[in-house]
Amino acid sequence: MSTWSNLSSQDSASPLMEQLMFFHDHTLFILLMITIMIGYLLVSLYYNKLINRFLLEGQTIEVIWTVIPAVTLIFIALPSLRLLYLLDEVYDPMITLKIIGHQWYWSYEYSDFNQVEFDSYMVPEDDLSMGGFRLLEVDNNIVLPMLTQVRAIVTAADVLHSWAVPALGVKIDGTPGRLNQISFYLNRAGLFYGQCSEICGANHSFMPIGIESVSTKWFLNWVKSL
Repeated sequence: MSTWSNLSSQDSASPLMEQLMFFHDHTLFILLMITIMIGYLLVSLYYNKLINRFLLEGQTIEVIWTVIPAVTLIFIALPSLRLLYLLDEVYDPMITLKIIGHQWYWSYEYSDFNQVEFDSYMVPEDDLSMGGFRLLEVDNNIVLPMLTQVRAIVTAADVLHSWAVPALGVKIDGTPGRLNQISFYLNRAGLFYGQCSEICGANHSFMPIGIESVSTKWFLNWVKSL
């Protein structure tokens, strides 16, 4: 998870987040090249003593400085569009999780199992156990099997909410009266945190998300215990 000293993205826990990080690095590399080139031109112009009093137009240079940015934008747009469609794709899910946002907590329902549903509230600071994270711990974590395609169906009971887990590269709006869906794949075990990312009222900052990624056997035992 991110801490105060971490300026980069969180470590990825899903293939989608890995692709987002690759695209981030790809775009930053292009921006770095542009910044170096523009900086070099500005410095060279500053120290250049030569002038051309009779220069009226330069069609060649105008074509160059139009074509090069257009090609650069294509190199950014194509992987961006590919990734955008990958994020929206929901293909052959093995388990479905329904998420309902409330003011100010989350409700979860496992649609593939009978009577598996619960509410998830933030743990108050006074009740945190040793080593717990302030404003991020919840009383009931989502438990999901790793190496499994998960479909999340998100809605809200009152106002707009947004279910976001950075380590999974997932962020989707919960809209009253509407079902939005997204798919993700947990490729490693762990505990991953998220928060509501849509301002939804006075306690917007106090509705975190906790996901436990476990083995399939452990997950089935957890379902049986409910």
